[in-house]
Amino acid sequence: MIDPRPVAYVIGLLLVALGAIMVLPMAVDIADGSPNWSAFLESAIITLAAGACLAISCRNAARTALSLRQSFLLTTGIWLTVPLFGALPLMAGAPGLSFTNAYFEAMSGVTTTGATVIEGIDALPRGANLWRGLLQWLGGLGIVIVAMIFLPVMRVGGMQFFRSEGFDTLGKVLPRAFDISAALLRIYLGLTGLCALGYALVGMSGFDAWMHALTTMSTGGFSSYDASFGAMTGAPEVVASVFMILASLPFIRYVQLVRGEARPALADVQIRAFLRWTAVIVLALLLYRAALGETDLVVALREIVFNVVSVITGTGFASADVTKWGEGALVALVLAGLVGGCTSSTVCSIKVFRWLVLLGAIRAAIARLHSPNRIHAIRLQGRMVEEEVVSSVMSFVTLFILSFGVLIVGLSLTGLSSETAITAAWTSIANIGPAWGPEVGPTGAMHGFPEAAKWMMVAGMFLGRLELLSVFVLFLPRFWRG
Repeated sequence: MIDPRPVAYVIGLLLVALGAIMVLPMAVDIADGSPNWSAFLESAIITLAAGACLAISCRNAARTALSLRQSFLLTTGIWLTVPLFGALPLMAGAPGLSFTNAYFEAMSGVTTTGATVIEGIDALPRGANLWRGLLQWLGGLGIVIVAMIFLPVMRVGGMQFFRSEGFDTLGKVLPRAFDISAALLRIYLGLTGLCALGYALVGMSGFDAWMHALTTMSTGGFSSYDASFGAMTGAPEVVASVFMILASLPFIRYVQLVRGEARPALADVQIRAFLRWTAVIVLALLLYRAALGETDLVVALREIVFNVVSVITGTGFASADVTKWGEGALVALVLAGLVGGCTSSTVCSIKVFRWLVLLGAIRAAIARLHSPNRIHAIRLQGRMVEEEVVSSVMSFVTLFILSFGVLIVGLSLTGLSSETAITAAWTSIANIGPAWGPEVGPTGAMHGFPEAAKWMMVAGMFLGRLELLSVFVLFLPRFWRG
């Protein structure tokens, strides 16, 4: 039987931290003279109290080593509990959402999906918008980093948590959990600050610069405007494109760069494949639009780069109505969203590493047809990919496709049109953000979806963010008996 006390202890500490963070949007609303600050005060008190009670009641397990099974349970518990308390300010204050809508919005934030049920985002108090941005920033790498800081206290090396989160430590460059946490936190904070500075230099206000920096580096996609980047086209799109790409690369490579090791980043097959595939999709869409009679190719190129990068990284920002580009372009964007970024980044979806392994396995299978007596090994980064890794990738891709299909069917049964059901399933299971169809509001909001559809999307976001297998393993009886 699994002892839940060490898991509850860490979750309790995280809730205390979450309650403390609520002070930031509360301070913004106080400075603006908005009465919405009281919603954050009430939510902070509830969250701090709940977290403190949970941590204190389980403090006798604070020094207990965390097992691999407990690490999986911890990961799942974090992504179910944090949205629950993160939804409180959205219910108690503006925009005054129902529990279903508030949990949907908070889950979309913490999983960095970016789908929203809110219309009238422009009119929200700045504190409410900042809270939405903070939820996404925490969901990008922040929650993982904070949790990792607590794990050394519990005499665990931290590799278990990285494994359950789907992280690829690439040879365990930093062997200790605290070292990994500190290095990633510095990189994450530094890139977020640089992104905010970039936005400010191209004309964004200080608040908008920080709000969008939080959601850019987390590849989350929440905006403080209903029109998203349609309200600030031009140079801001360029800055956003650069930092969305940076957020989709392996963060462990940034740690190596800071330590003076540039060669691993330059030789990383994931990075090269991701940049190459992105460029191919951009070029294909540019030629497609030119063939349809597009005349201003400079503006078209900027729009295409921004929106392709936004979709392939799962950020979900929008600067144009992509449905007007034609059905071919829409199909290309949907396929791009299934690519995702690199492992050890803030991006979700299938990810480049798995695609490289999958393509390598297909090539090896074809090669065996004409040379059955030869050994056809799959190699990446100069190393042979173990059969266990290939099997794991095959299992993940199969489960991803099955979950995607089941979600489409489920959403269709709630009454959504086929177009809406497909894109809503796609945006939730791959944590991308936008959906298209007649039931989607004019600003992209999904407030008109049936409640059953919203909860299905919540489940899809949750499963997609936690890489499916780390959740489904909890349903195996031997997991609890082992």
